[in-house]
Amino acid sequence: MKNFSKTVFTSIAFLFFINSFSLFALDYEDLTDTLTDLGYFSGNKDEGATSFRSLLIPVGGRPESLGSAYTGLCDDAGYINFNSAASCIINDTQACAFHNSWIADSKMDTLVYTTRIDNVGIGFQAGCLYLPFSEYNIFGERVNASYYSETNVAANISYNFLAGYDFKGLALGATIKSAFRSVPDYTDNDTDAIIRLSGLEQSGFAIMADLGMMMQFNFLKFFASRTPNVRIGLSAQNLGVALTGFGGKSGIKLDDPLPTFFAAGMSCQFLPIITATFDIKQPVNLFNMTEYQMFSFSAGVILAFTKQFNLLMGAEIKGGNPRFSVGSELQFTNARLNFNYTLDLTSSFNPINRISVSAKILLGDRGRAERQAMIDKLYSKGLEYYANSEWEKAIEEWQAILILNKRYDPAILGIESARSQIEMYQRVRESMFFEE
Repeated sequence: MKNFSKTVFTSIAFLFFINSFSLFALDYEDLTDTLTDLGYFSGNKDEGATSFRSLLIPVGGRPESLGSAYTGLCDDAGYINFNSAASCIINDTQACAFHNSWIADSKMDTLVYTTRIDNVGIGFQAGCLYLPFSEYNIFGERVNASYYSETNVAANISYNFLAGYDFKGLALGATIKSAFRSVPDYTDNDTDAIIRLSGLEQSGFAIMADLGMMMQFNFLKFFASRTPNVRIGLSAQNLGVALTGFGGKSGIKLDDPLPTFFAAGMSCQFLPIITATFDIKQPVNLFNMTEYQMFSFSAGVILAFTKQFNLLMGAEIKGGNPRFSVGSELQFTNARLNFNYTLDLTSSFNPINRISVSAKILLGDRGRAERQAMIDKLYSKGLEYYANSEWEKAIEEWQAILILNKRYDPAILGIESARSQIEMYQRVRESMFFEE
């Protein structure tokens, strides 16, 4: 009860902080002007001239709270938009829903499911950006009301190669994605009648793939934990093409390039309560690889005040336009909720205050914790036998571990040591026999 009261109090304090923060949101316009005037980056006239821009919208939740610095962390279902390799190292099966109130009346809703079977990870995503579309005639009368939308679906698979107790493995993964842009039908200028299938010519379809790699290890770790404190990730996102012109007189043709980019990220848990993340992303034009595009840098920090409450903060800078985020995360037994506020200057010259939420249902770890408990029990029993010079029995216990986890290094080393002891003991006995 005490922990629950503490969580509620912290959440209320966070909401007051958000409200006070938003009152001064407009002041950051001066910061944007300053960065631009200093020429922090030079822009490109074709910057942003890509199709399916919804692929760049953060779905919300943990990644957006960290300023999209997530390529080198990816410890929940949000990985599917950042690093395809991470599904095989996420501990829990998760079913998630994300909602992001984007610019003006546009919304982004996303559903994700991910699970892991030993060293294999799989995941699925369906997302949709939608916004009202209204058409007016020359007299200012509304003659058509519908929705513009961009819908995407994705399927992910990854594998953690050579994962063991000491070396945590090399995770590699891929995600296949498709997307459809739906443009509403428009009306005839003379009759105001909706022209059936007229919007299809401007609609589009895209097929693409993401590739990812991730490693995790311990470095400068001064606290006890089985979880590695450093992760490094690399990814290539939205490698593919888009088509448009369906039903048009000129036929199907290539659409503008997809928002393809390469990313590198790193996360480090300095202390049990502090985790920092860093990302750098470089967009590329697959139609013209020599064309310069502006890179972005992002960073975030997680402050784990209690097991039930985390505070997350992040920032992303692209050119002279920064994006700041702050979020709270509430952890329950089988669920995790995230509330996020973002001050976004990357999408507009005017500050945009945005709210996103996410809910994750944790569906267990497929018995991995129970199996680890059994391994710990067998290993401890083997150590008792080893200490009592009962090496054969110790080997039996540790061989049982290798049935559960063939790359459990302490058991492998223990078996080697026990066999060495047996061999040494036999040599001593043989030498004593010959002396007699």
